[in-house]
Amino acid sequence: MTSAPREGEIAVVAFAQTGHRRTSEELSEVEMLMPVLHEVLDSTGLKTADIGFTCSGSSDYLAGRAFSFTLALDGVGAWPPISESHVEMDGAWALYEAWTKLLTGDADTALVYSYGKSSPGSVRDVLTRQLDPYYVAPLWPDSVALAALQAQALIDAGDTDEPALAAVASRNREAATTNPHAQLRGPVPQGDHIVQPLRTGDCPPIGDGAAAVILAVGDRARDLCPRPAWIRGIDHRIEAHGLGVRDLTDSPSTRLAAERAGAFERPVDTAELHAPFSSQEIVLRKALRLGEDVDVNPSGGALAANPIMAAGLIRIGEAAARIHRGASDRALAHATSGPCLQQNLVAVLEGEPR
Repeated sequence: MTSAPREGEIAVVAFAQTGHRRTSEELSEVEMLMPVLHEVLDSTGLKTADIGFTCSGSSDYLAGRAFSFTLALDGVGAWPPISESHVEMDGAWALYEAWTKLLTGDADTALVYSYGKSSPGSVRDVLTRQLDPYYVAPLWPDSVALAALQAQALIDAGDTDEPALAAVASRNREAATTNPHAQLRGPVPQGDHIVQPLRTGDCPPIGDGAAAVILAVGDRARDLCPRPAWIRGIDHRIEAHGLGVRDLTDSPSTRLAAERAGAFERPVDTAELHAPFSSQEIVLRKALRLGEDVDVNPSGGALAANPIMAAGLIRIGEAAARIHRGASDRALAHATSGPCLQQNLVAVLEGEPR
């Protein structure tokens, strides 16, 4: 690269994901990931050697071993040596790192991938390791219990009720009917309370999956994709670590990230929200000022498939894919990490005028 691109000159040019399943015990992470990597590269005609930068997102806690991401590099092909990095986060944050790398002008293409196998252990217990290790983690509140606290706070504030939460879950899973990759499709019974007020239907499925995207700069993006999804803005922010000092009915970090990403400058027609629990969509809609005219989670969202460490990247990929095929002109994608929407990333994507 002779010069660094400006913000808005980097685009998502390809997206691929696995079919998300309750368990993939017969496959290793590499075996689960390789078809996705082949698919996303084949869709652009690129080879591994053509990629200027590679970044991945995953969690050693899910894999149960240190530096597990190094094994996944076998699926990419690390010889001859490649420029590579990794984040212990959802792949959406790996995409953010790749985006900043492209802004430096050191590369004009980037491969971003993420994966997670939640099936081998108890996700509710594994996610307690995200909590404050001194005051909260020793109490062992699991991820569903904390989400239930947030849901109850919303109900107490008059922002929602159990029938409204059921309607959110139903709409998402109905939208997933046309998504061949979704784990849950169509009507799903709300079922009994897991932790009141959250019922089975208000919670995400546990499953395994992977996703990958390719980013490219300027004319390189136009060469690789008929209608690139240009990243007009992207930003991420974090709430205070202590749950007791936060208003769980609101998400200031999401609002600030959206503002910095330019989401409020013009209306969006599509929003892919990473809301693993139905109550979290209520919070995000308010923070992002989304009206009824916005198509929210046409893919079914995280309530239809929630592969940990990949679900946020999938939200960006799904939004980009709608722009690629002309179903959207300006889309918002959101990713979250941590308990009760603790950390949030917002990206705004646009297609060129048709």
